[in-house]
Amino acid sequence: MSKSLKLGIIILFGCGIIYLINPTLWGLIGHSKTPATPAVPAGFNPKIPVSGIIVSPQKIDNKISVTGSVEANESVELKSEISGIVEKIHFREGTEVSKGELLISLDDDEINAQLEKMRFTQQLMKEREFRQRSLLEKEAISQEEYDIALTEFNTVASDIKILQSQYRKTKIRAPFSGIVGLRYISEGSYLTPNESIVMLYSIDPAKIDFSVPEKYTKKVNVGDEIRFITDALDSARAGRIYALEPQIDIETRSLRMRALSPNPDGILLPGQFANVELIFSTLEQALMVPSEAVIPELGGHKVYISRSGIVESKLVVIGIRTESQVQVISGLQPQDTLITSGILQIRPGSSVDLTLIE
Repeated sequence: MSKSLKLGIIILFGCGIIYLINPTLWGLIGHSKTPATPAVPAGFNPKIPVSGIIVSPQKIDNKISVTGSVEANESVELKSEISGIVEKIHFREGTEVSKGELLISLDDDEINAQLEKMRFTQQLMKEREFRQRSLLEKEAISQEEYDIALTEFNTVASDIKILQSQYRKTKIRAPFSGIVGLRYISEGSYLTPNESIVMLYSIDPAKIDFSVPEKYTKKVNVGDEIRFITDALDSARAGRIYALEPQIDIETRSLRMRALSPNPDGILLPGQFANVELIFSTLEQALMVPSEAVIPELGGHKVYISRSGIVESKLVVIGIRTESQVQVISGLQPQDTLITSGILQIRPGSSVDLTLIE
């Protein structure tokens, strides 16, 4: 008998003894060490964790937000109509001035001398005209001679008016009440009509310039109220539209408009950037839902709601949009439980573990 055969007989004999002593131990030896996976019951459907909200009506403004800028109610770059030496500056930079207030005086010596000369000439022409008229009444001179004297008198009077007009141009006055900016000239400088003297601004009220997309043109009217804010303001201010541009900008396809806003404290300054809200209407009972809960699909939109822990799909019609919400016009009812997260993992009929968000 070979050695291998003897060894096999010994092993079989030993296994038989082990089975007779402890059958359980024999079962452990005969099976894999890997534990068996329990069978999955038929129809088992694990709940998908999602979050949602209870839909409820709320007050919302139907509005759009656009960018604009603050402009002065009136502004002008003051210049001289004539050339001359700046004799006196009568204003202080950055201060308020009244309409008609004297701002700049130019040298007027030459014009005053010409005016004085013309007044002497006028007096002479006046006396001559008087003598010629007396002679004409006595028929001592012809009508032509008198007409020449009268014309010379009237010509001198016209020349005086021209000089008086030039004299007034040496006195530069504020065309309206406002605030002067920084001046660009000094006393003694030679001023020409091409040079700027100073900017004059009237900033109360302030103008708000902005544009709205073409599709809103039928909703905007003169008299509509706006709300706006700038970096200089702590809270929004109100304004009222008073003028619309009578054409659409062909480059931006938008309509430009202008509003007025009171500015008694002078915080609104020309050139400031403004965020403008134009309110078209106010909805008292609007159903607003988070934008991420609305799923676009071919021909419309849908949402998912949870009813007794089971997902249902609802077709909805949407209305106005805000930065984070969408109005649902139809398809949802108040107190519906709208699913807002986990939307990609659910389908109609899915079981969900819902967490409500306040």
